Amino acid sequence: MGCYFTASQISLAGRSFGQAEKMAGQYFRLDPAQWKGHRYDVRTLAYLDKHEVREGAFAHLCKYECEEKPERQGGGIHFYRICLQDDRILDAIERAHSFIRLSPLLLYIAAHELVHVIRFDRGEGNFDASEEEKSGEEEKVHRITRNLLKPVTDTDLNLVMDCFSSRYQIGDMLH
Repeated sequence: MGCYFTASQISLAGRSFGQAEKMAGQYFRLDPAQWKGHRYDVRTLAYLDKHEVREGAFAHLCKYECEEKPERQGGGIHFYRICLQDDRILDAIERAHSFIRLSPLLLYIAAHELVHVIRFDRGEGNFDASEEEKSGEEEKVHRITRNLLKPVTDTDLNLVMDCFSSRYQIGDMLH
């Protein structure tokens, strides 16, 4: 394992997810009660289990299921864990030599992963899809993410969005 987010970077990630959640809520027209139905948490590399670490990705989604009451059939609930790969994110920032900034990159990652959570919960995407289907889902999610973020685009966020466009390979780093 590589380097981890500092306390201030973890705080920035939290703010990025808060902003992305508000924007996704507006984009998908979700009220606060509906957001509570989308169960997810976010963890940074230091707090991930071994199977949640993914080489070659900035973040990825894990889905967990548990039964609320074992005696009830079909009474299970599920939640998603957004697994941030601090080392990959920080390495990309370092390699970009201040071309890409952490704040807009984290906002893009947060928005992208939350779009996945919403789409999977609504049945618009299949978490267990084949690799071919997952590729198509990624394209849709990148498109939705760009549209969702349009109201707050600035030069730094535009650079990040350009990097995640089909013209570049960085888009393959979100799963």
